[in-house]
Parts: sequence; structure tokens; C-alpha cells
Amino acid sequence: MHTLSQLKSGELAGIKRLKISENLTSLPLEVLSLADSLEILDLSDNQLNTLPDELINLKKLRIIFASNNQFSVLPEVLGRCENLEMIGFKSNQINQVPAHSLPEKLRWLILTDNCIETLPDTLGERPRLQKLALAGNKLTSLPLTLSQAHNLELVRISANNLTQCPDQLLNLPKLAWFAFSGNPFSCSELSIASVPTLPYASFRLHNVLGQGASGVISRATWRQKQKDFPDEVAVKVFKGSVTSDGYPEDELQACLKTGDHKNIVSSLAQVNENGYLALIMSLIPEHFKNLGLPPTFDTCTRDTFPVGFSLSIEAIAKIVSQMTDVFEHLHSNHVCHGDLYAHNTLFDANANIIFGDFGAATMYHMLNNTQQRLIKNIERRALHYFIQDLLSICQEQDRESEIFNTIEQQLNTNNLR
Repeated sequence: MHTLSQLKSGELAGIKRLKISENLTSLPLEVLSLADSLEILDLSDNQLNTLPDELINLKKLRIIFASNNQFSVLPEVLGRCENLEMIGFKSNQINQVPAHSLPEKLRWLILTDNCIETLPDTLGERPRLQKLALAGNKLTSLPLTLSQAHNLELVRISANNLTQCPDQLLNLPKLAWFAFSGNPFSCSELSIASVPTLPYASFRLHNVLGQGASGVISRATWRQKQKDFPDEVAVKVFKGSVTSDGYPEDELQACLKTGDHKNIVSSLAQVNENGYLALIMSLIPEHFKNLGLPPTFDTCTRDTFPVGFSLSIEAIAKIVSQMTDVFEHLHSNHVCHGDLYAHNTLFDANANIIFGDFGAATMYHMLNNTQQRLIKNIERRALHYFIQDLLSICQEQDRESEIFNTIEQQLNTNNLR
């Protein structure tokens, strides 16, 4: 975090990344003094509602964040920034996205949690677009031109007002991560009661184990001995509002519809009372650790791994086999996970995996047969990317092995690659 006084004093000369949060109501024009170096500008958590035309003078600007501000219109000046490729204006009050507000080099657009009802056709005319996050708006349709977005890989359109499945997305050649729950076209009357419902007073929360967009996971113990459950469990308490992936209620229902699988985090019970929504799960053994790391600005949609991390081809083959079985189990229950990634996968020293994080999951049994087939194809592509990423960290001595070649050939011969 930087300060306004640092900026005005010239102390920040030459920096590539600037983050200021001081209840700004206008962009300090001293930012222009960084034109020769600034690549990332983070103006989140201020009171801004407009940006000046002088922004175009930041010739090296690639990324701009302005979440949690007061914008009602996506600034048109963004479209004139010649090297701008990532725009993040989450949680404003945006209700207009002008056709000229989208730069030619746009790769990554985040407009989650706004008030947008329509989007311009120019959105589908940005050939480099890879990632599109639009959850939590008021969209009733999507531009038909999105059928031209052949590099689009990740889409979040949950929690909108879409009355029809956006078929223009379903045949995109690279789309792999797709979340679309919480729309009229994807709503279901299905009531899932696969696990018991318990009062929140039945357990006591302890240390936090992890948290994400939709909730916080904590270790918990029972206030009274439970004969049907382990002494220690994990409890995910959902946040009450829309997240970057959709509504918490949809995540809970997708988890329950998925059912039991040895390589998926087990759902034991649920809590749904007085605005308190939670999922009680099996506690994952401590010797399991994350298989991958989330994407970066540069990789955009693809996972990353710690420097120097590698796996034997035998471990990779075992992980691939388990994840393929998880994939088939999910889709036999008409659940699209929407976030099939190594960073949502835990593994142990014996290459056993546990898969979780259903924040982007969507039930799709209500769609027609053609749409269901295409949804499954989209997630199969995510599975293939998952396998490619694992092969990229295969130990060098195994890269000429028969197992490696077999896995690679299977990917090469599949037309989803």
C-alpha cells in the first residue's frame, strides 16, 4: 500500500505497481508522473466515480483495479489505453458499460457485483479475451458476438437474470471453467436432503482452516457426543451475499447433489437457520497439502506450481486416474464443478487426492440434452488442462517414459485440446 504523500513527494518515481486507498474522490494527477514505469494501478476501496482522460498517458498501464468505489459507468477512457489488458471494477454500482470502454487488448474483465443489465457487442470483438467475471449483476442476456471470443477460457455469469442458456458460449473452443448457477434458466425445484440438517448450536468452531470467496472453513467439535459423526469435523460457514462465483445456497445444493465419492470432500450435514448457512464436512487429514497454486496475472487462467516442484510420472498417472473418476462422478450427477484446478485439489505422499471447493459449481439437469453434452465437454477441457499442467511438472527423467507418452498422446488425439 502506498500513500498520497509518497506519490506527491516523488518518492514513488519508477515504480511499476501503485496501490492507494485514501477515500479518493478523484485520481491524483501526480500518477501521470509514473507514465514511464507504471504497469499496475490499484485504486480499490476509494470513493471514485470517474477517471480523467489523462489516464491514456500511462502508456505502460496493463492492469487497473477499482473495486469498491462509486462508479455507475465503466469509464470510456479505459478503451483508449493502448496496452490495458486487465480491468477489475468489482462491487461498484455500474449499470452502463459503453461500447468504447473496452480496450482492444482486453484479456481479463472483472465486473462482479454490479448492476449491469446489458453488455455491448464489442465485448465479443476483443480477440484476446480469456477471462470474464460477471456474477452478481442483472444481466438478462449476453451479446451474441461472444460466439467470436475464441480465446475465452473462464466465464462466471452466476447470480444474474438470464432466462435462457447462453448457447453462444457452449461451443467456444477453449472454454473450460464455466459457472452459471443462480439464473432463471438454471434454477431448479429440486430439493436435496442427502444429509441431515442440524442446528448451529450443536457444534463449537475453533481455528480457521481456510477461506475463500464464499465462506470460511473452521475446525469444529460437538457440544455433545454425536454417534453418527466423527468427534472433529470441518464446518464451512457461508457468507450471506453473492460472491465472485455466485450464491452460497447454490454451492451448498451442488455439494449435496454431488453425493459421496472417495476423492471428494465428504458432506456430513448442513445448517440452514436464521440466516446461518453452513456445510459440515469430514476433516481432511493434516498430511494432505495443495497440489497447485492459483493462476497469476500472467498465466490468467492456468494454474502455477512452487518453483522446483515436480512429480514422478507414476504419481501423475495416479492423480489423473482419480481426477478422471471424480469428473465422471460429478457429471453422472449433472454437476459442473466450474473450477476444476490443481489448486482446488489436495494430495498426499502416495498421490491420493481429495477434491473440493464447490463455489463455482452448477447443477445442470434442467438443460436439454444437447446443452448437457456441451457443458460436460467444457469441463472435460478443464480436466485436460489439469492433465497438461501436471505433465509440465513431470520429473525430467520420466519425460521419455511410456506412461508419459501415453498420457500425452491421449491429449493430442482428443479434439477438445
